[in-house]
Amino acid sequence: MKGRGSMLPRSLPDSSRAMGIRHRTKIQHHSRPISKIYFVFILLLLIFTPRVDSSWWYIGALGARVICDNIPGLVNKQRQLCQRHPDLMQSIGEGAKEWIRECQHQFRNHRWNCSTLDRDHTVFGRVMLRSSREAAFVYAISSAGVVYAITRACSQGELKICNCDGHKRGRASDDRGNFDWGGCSDNVNYGIKFAKAFVDAREGMGKDARAMMNLHNNRCGRMAVKRFMKLECKCHGVSGSCSLRTCWLAMSDFRRTGDYLRKKYNTAIEMTMNQAGFMVADRDFKGSTKNELVYVENSPDYCLMDRAAGSLGTAGRVCNKSSRGTDGCEVMCCGRGYDTMRVKRVTKCECKFKWCCAVECSDCEDMVDVHTCKPHKRPDWLDIT
Repeated sequence: MKGRGSMLPRSLPDSSRAMGIRHRTKIQHHSRPISKIYFVFILLLLIFTPRVDSSWWYIGALGARVICDNIPGLVNKQRQLCQRHPDLMQSIGEGAKEWIRECQHQFRNHRWNCSTLDRDHTVFGRVMLRSSREAAFVYAISSAGVVYAITRACSQGELKICNCDGHKRGRASDDRGNFDWGGCSDNVNYGIKFAKAFVDAREGMGKDARAMMNLHNNRCGRMAVKRFMKLECKCHGVSGSCSLRTCWLAMSDFRRTGDYLRKKYNTAIEMTMNQAGFMVADRDFKGSTKNELVYVENSPDYCLMDRAAGSLGTAGRVCNKSSRGTDGCEVMCCGRGYDTMRVKRVTKCECKFKWCCAVECSDCEDMVDVHTCKPHKRPDWLDIT
């Protein structure tokens, strides 16, 4: 393992590194008061960190420059991987932000909208304690996010331990004809390998129903990224005739993975645990669960705030008056009705192309109706004193 000095980001210029060294030297002259402050900080962190429910997902909120021993929610194996590969933790942190944004995009019109809790080490709160469809999706998309982030960092040369995949050699063919493997493909196999080691470590031996559910959905997420690897090619020949092609495999945009897992959420399969093991609850089910998301418990309706279930409710959520889908006011507001208010909206309009090479637009204002779900009405008997 390298010394602590190696944890300075490689992207810093030499002058910044020098400043970091000078700053560290200066701290040594005042180590006693600094040590006291550091000890108090760690003590408070340990007191107020819900260790059982914390998750590695919180790395995304902490950012890259973290100390492995102080990241809440890591199990021993994850902490060891963090200490051996601090640069990978930076990629995982960036990946966590990306997959959480994707989760919120996929569920933006859903009663549960993948909302996160600020300064909460569990990230999503108690909603993840239930072995529901939502938990199945989050575990799958988070595992996929780690694969995507690590694979991208490998191909971009940001990590010392891996680089792009140069194993594909020689000639091959597709529906357009023959091509030569060249360049470097995205190293998705390394991304999958590291994601499996890091993410699955939290589930231990996977002997209970929730651990088996998490391991299954983690794998589905990892495989979803590999499913959408695409062939990219560069043409060679006279005047770009493409008589010769050099090709490699590259990851698709993460949105494709998000869309795929969102569909799997809709068709997720209920599982049960008994003496026979982890099995499909519906005895008439004849298909395979290999590539399907699985869950154990039914979801709450998420209509009302329920602290025990982790539901924030839908009061105040914006809804679509004309929609009959999940974003419609009838469904989103759970039949409670909605409030309407007129708001001013500013948009770009009357855009013109100006030579060369800009587009100039005017700001246009108009009034629009915004509909928001009414809060839950208190029972009359609660108002009786």
